[in-house]
Parts: sequence; structure tokens; C-alpha cells
Amino acid sequence: MGKNILRDKSYDFALKIIKLSQALVSEKKEYVLSKKLFRSATAIGALIREAEFAQSKADFIHKRSVSLKEANETLYWLELLKDSDLIPVPEFKTLHDHCKELVAMLVSSIKTSKGK
Repeated sequence: MGKNILRDKSYDFALKIIKLSQALVSEKKEYVLSKKLFRSATAIGALIREAEFAQSKADFIHKRSVSLKEANETLYWLELLKDSDLIPVPEFKTLHDHCKELVAMLVSSIKTSKGK
């Protein structure tokens, strides 16, 4: 199997979110939002991986679409963490930009798969 940029970027993003979640819990004693962010952000890559062995084109598109929904939810949690001053703006910007890139790649993948 060749290099899969979407797979690699989503995995890298998940690792960054894991580290952020650990810091939020240990340094800020923030458990609820960090858990929600952790769940949605790590689901992005997990669903991308699931789509690799989809049973059909429709299943592939569905899994990519759910991954896109998780990415959008992740953007929400990141914005909430920034606006509540739980993460600094520079860290937010880096993670937000990374997630927006995943969103764009997922949208492109879904459109290509649908033939649009």
C-alpha cells in the first residue's frame, strides 16, 4: 500500500490531541471537554482507517462522511476550549488549521468518490 496522506495526517492529529487532552487533565483539571475533544478527534482517523476496508463504495462514502462529521465536531470543541481560555490561541490555531485541512481533504475525497 502506498503513502496515504489523509491517513497519516489524521493519525498525527490524533497524537497531538491525545497530548493536549493529557495536559488539560493534568494541568487544568478539565475532564469533560477534554474527553469530548479526545473522542471526536481520534474518531476522525479511526473512521478513515475503517473506510480502507469498506464493503462497498456506499460504505466507503458513509465512513468518510461520518469522519467529516467528527472533524466538524472537533472544530467546535477546539473553539470552545479557546474561547473559555483553556488552551492558548497559538496552540488553538495550529490544531484548528490541522483539523480544517482534514475537513478539506475529507470533503474532496467524498466528492471524488461520488463522482462530483
